[in-house]
Amino acid sequence: MRKIFPALICISFLSTVAWAQIDLNKIKIPKGKVSKIIAQETNGTGTGLTESEIIQGLKEALTKGSGNASAILNKQDGYNLNPKIRIPFPPDAQKVAKTLRDIGYGKKVDEFELTLNRSAEQAAKEAAPIFKSAITNMSFTDAKGILTGSDSAATIYLRNTTYDSLYTRFAPPVKTALDNTTATHKWTELATLYNKLPTTRTKVETDLVAYTTHKALKGLFVTVAEEELKIRKDPMARTSDILKKVFGQK
Repeated sequence: MRKIFPALICISFLSTVAWAQIDLNKIKIPKGKVSKIIAQETNGTGTGLTESEIIQGLKEALTKGSGNASAILNKQDGYNLNPKIRIPFPPDAQKVAKTLRDIGYGKKVDEFELTLNRSAEQAAKEAAPIFKSAITNMSFTDAKGILTGSDSAATIYLRNTTYDSLYTRFAPPVKTALDNTTATHKWTELATLYNKLPTTRTKVETDLVAYTTHKALKGLFVTVAEEELKIRKDPMARTSDILKKVFGQK
C-alpha cells in the first residue's frame, strides 16, 4: 500500500503536466465562467464580447443617447434655459445689440434672442431620423473604435457622419420656425432701426438661418456628448442588459 500511494501521486502529476501542454483552443470548454474568460482571447475582438454584442450595444447606446438629446432640446426652453448651448445675439451683430440697448431697445433685443432659441427647439426633432440612419449603417470597426475610444467617441462619430445631412434637414424648419416665431420680422426691425441711426456707417447683414442652424447643431452635439458620458460612466443609465454587458465589460 505504501508503494502504491507514491505511484498514484506521480501519475497525477504527470497527468497535470500533459494537460497543460494540450492546445486549449482544440478543447470544447463547457459554458460558464471559464468559457467567458477563454472567449476573450478567441472571439477576435479582444474585449470578451462577440462582434454582434459590440455592434448591438453600441447601436443601442447611440440610439438612446441621440434620442434623449433630441427630446431634451425639442422641449420649450431646451436651448433657451441651458447656458451651455443658449443661442445668443449673432456675434457679427453684437454692436447692433449694444447700440439698441443703449438707446432703450433692450426688450426688443431680448425678445429676438428668445425667438432664435425657440426656432432651434422646434427644429431639434429633425435630428432623430438622421441619427437613426447613421447608426443603422455603423460597421463593426466603427463600433469597436467607439467602445474603446474616448468618452466622446460616439458623439464624434455621429458628428462626422451626420453634420451635413443634419444641416440640410435643420435649415428649412429653422427658417420656418424663425418666421413662425417672428424672429425674421424682429431681426428686420432691429436691423432697420440700427441701419437708420446717424452713427451707423456700415449696415449690418446677417444670414439668420445659417447662424441659427449652426448654433442649433452645436448645441445638439453638446447634449449628445453629455448623454454618451452618462452611459459610459453611470451604471444607472444603462437601462438594458446589452448596455450593461457591453459598457460594464469596458
